[in-house]
Amino acid sequence: MIKKLNYYFITLFVFGNSIIKYRGTWASLFTTLFLFLFIHIFKIHILIIFLSLLLILIYSFFAIKSCLNSFKEGDPQEIVIDEFLGQSIPIILYETFHPNRANTMVETLQIYFWFFLLFRLFDGLKPFPIDYIDRKYKNTFGILFDDILAGFYVVICLVLFMVGKTFFN
Repeated sequence: MIKKLNYYFITLFVFGNSIIKYRGTWASLFTTLFLFLFIHIFKIHILIIFLSLLLILIYSFFAIKSCLNSFKEGDPQEIVIDEFLGQSIPIILYETFHPNRANTMVETLQIYFWFFLLFRLFDGLKPFPIDYIDRKYKNTFGILFDDILAGFYVVICLVLFMVGKTFFN
């Protein structure tokens, strides 16, 4: 029973069996829209979302470990909780450090969409050290950490963009 629950958790219930192609992309898009919904429509406080994501990260280590031997690959495509967590990083950090901005919902969705595109770019290209972790660690750590690093690469791009915008204005 618990193993089945863990399987549904790490595949986000739907993305493991229902969607065959581009699971990571669909999971990242789902995450983007999910967070937009909870932050801007339901108005859930960012601290509650952050703590929830932290709990999801911690539980993911146990859930992936309990199910990993059920898959044929070291980093199975069915596991998409790592995309969920990696995609969440730039959104949560952006919302945390820009709480009083005057963006419309459309502008916020555009910003989230850029985060989505950049995350998928870094997750696909796997620049160093993401590629190293992806090749070297075929375990729970490797599955989660390469996408978490891709999320931080998006944050680095955002910071560089903001610094460049400030510097050149």
